[in-house]
Amino acid sequence: MIRARRPGFTPAIAVVLGSGLGGLADGLQGATAIPYAELPGFPQPAVAGHAGRLILGERRGLPVALLQGRGHFYESGRADAMRIAVDSLARLGCPALLLTCAAGGLRPEVGPGSIVMLTDHINFNSPSPLVGEQGAGRFVDMSEAYDPGLRGQLRQAAAGAGIPLPEGVYAWFGGPQFETPAEIRAARTLGADLVGMSVVPETILARYFGLKVAALAVITNLGAGMTAGALDHRQTLDHAGRAAADMTRLLDRFFAGLAGAR
Repeated sequence: MIRARRPGFTPAIAVVLGSGLGGLADGLQGATAIPYAELPGFPQPAVAGHAGRLILGERRGLPVALLQGRGHFYESGRADAMRIAVDSLARLGCPALLLTCAAGGLRPEVGPGSIVMLTDHINFNSPSPLVGEQGAGRFVDMSEAYDPGLRGQLRQAAAGAGIPLPEGVYAWFGGPQFETPAEIRAARTLGADLVGMSVVPETILARYFGLKVAALAVITNLGAGMTAGALDHRQTLDHAGRAAADMTRLLDRFFAGLAGAR
């Protein structure tokens, strides 16, 4: 189906756009947009800030695939909600996947609006998207889940754009409820720097299908119990939207660097 809509197109990288970041697809040159509803097995997002489209085109001279929206574990109870989407990218010949997301921060000095690069993750939710897979390939090495080379290129891009890029460990909670203060304390004690409800299953799937992975998170709030007041999804969309301009500048530098290295 994808090949029929865009014959011969091979993305150099695919980007999953998280909550409030769907507007990053604007400005893609020669864009072909395909609704997830037309792609069998792709998720049908039901969360505000997730449009549900695959967009193929060029940005800064680099062929890219943008996924406007993702399927979450909490929508279906399935950790493999993004399996078909990630498999499809691999079949297109895409070598790398950049995940973006909104996340809660666990370090007070890295507040809402900050962009954080993931270096590792902790799976608090336990289900693996590879349950039921057969063969030795399911025993995926996760010792360098987030590719050092891609992380280095993101650091260079952030420095060139003048954007701070702290790094940290992401803890996956299944949601859709926000974490409790006790869960946040436990995550901090175990070495997590941010928490969220996505990324980890997609990272595991991408590594299974042979894609390199990098991930960026926009901090939209501090974890429960770290500040006064209740948490809600409107905060996620608001702060992600405010950080979108910085994310766009960072990704443009990143894409340009990848294009120059081809």
